[in-house]
Amino acid sequence: MNKSIFWYIGLFVTSVLVQVLFMDQIQFCGLVNPFFYVLFILLLPINIPRYLLLILGFLIGITIDIFASTPGIHASASVFMAFLRPFLINAGNIDDQERMVTPTVMNMGIGWFVRYALILIFFHHLFLFFIEMFTFSGFINTLLRSTLSGLFTFVLVFLSQFIIYRK
Repeated sequence: MNKSIFWYIGLFVTSVLVQVLFMDQIQFCGLVNPFFYVLFILLLPINIPRYLLLILGFLIGITIDIFASTPGIHASASVFMAFLRPFLINAGNIDDQERMVTPTVMNMGIGWFVRYALILIFFHHLFLFFIEMFTFSGFINTLLRSTLSGLFTFVLVFLSQFIIYRK
């Protein structure tokens, strides 16, 4: 791992605090709910073992569930996102040297990071909102909510790259 374990613990705590204290208070017209905590899963090292990735995804999700009083919705969506992440990274044609880094805008480039983050955030939100509704009856509304919330979350995640990794 490029970063120390303390940096990732700090990222975990910061992501949870930002989500619980600020992002959970934001809601536009019932359609936009930002989930900033996904940043933690996105920024884990590329070469992290899959079992550890799934465990960390579950831990951040269940932590958000505890604060939001949601029965496992965020945990399941986070594990789903963590499950998809290695497949998306392997599809990105990453060489061995890039596998040793943290997937950030600065390390991987804007184009790669935008595709990576948008896809994972969209599938996380889609899974989360469909589990929350637990029906396909409002499919278009749920798809719209997933897309708008995902775009807003992506903007926050993208901007955080320039705050976290200042030179």
